[in-house]
Amino acid sequence: ILDVGCGKGYLLYEIRKILPDIKLIGFDISSYALKNSKKEIKKNIYNYDAKKKFKYKNNYFDLVISFGTLHNFKLDKLFSCIKEIERVGKQKFIMVESYRNDQELFNLQCWALTCETFLSEDQWIWLYNHANYKGDFEFIYFK
Repeated sequence: ILDVGCGKGYLLYEIRKILPDIKLIGFDISSYALKNSKKEIKKNIYNYDAKKKFKYKNNYFDLVISFGTLHNFKLDKLFSCIKEIERVGKQKFIMVESYRNDQELFNLQCWALTCETFLSEDQWIWLYNHANYKGDFEFIYFK
C-alpha cells in the first residue's frame, strides 16, 4: 500500500495494526509531519513531493490511497499526480474535498487555507476522466 500525502502516517499505523505483515509506504512533503510521526511507522514513510514523478514502476502497488491531499496542488500538478497514482497502483482510492453549492464552496474556502484548487464534483470527475484515472474516489463536503 502506498499513501500519497500520508502526513504523520496515522492511517498507515492503523492499517499495520490490522495487517501486521503488509508492506506499507507513505510519503509527504511536510518534514514536520514526518518528524512527528509514530515511531512504529517512521521507517515506512519518507519526505517527497507528490507533484513529482513517483519513483515506482507501473502497477508496483496493490493499492494507492490519497486522502485530503490533492487540493493542495495547482491544476497542472494535480493532473500529473492523478496520472501517477493511476500508473503505480493496481487499485486506487482518492478522497478529496469538493462542493455542491455556493455555501459549501465558501465553507471549503474557509477551511482549506492551503488549497490551490477548488473543484466541484463535476469538475473533479472531468479531471479524473481526462487523466484516465480508473480508480475509486469519494468527495467530502463542508455543509
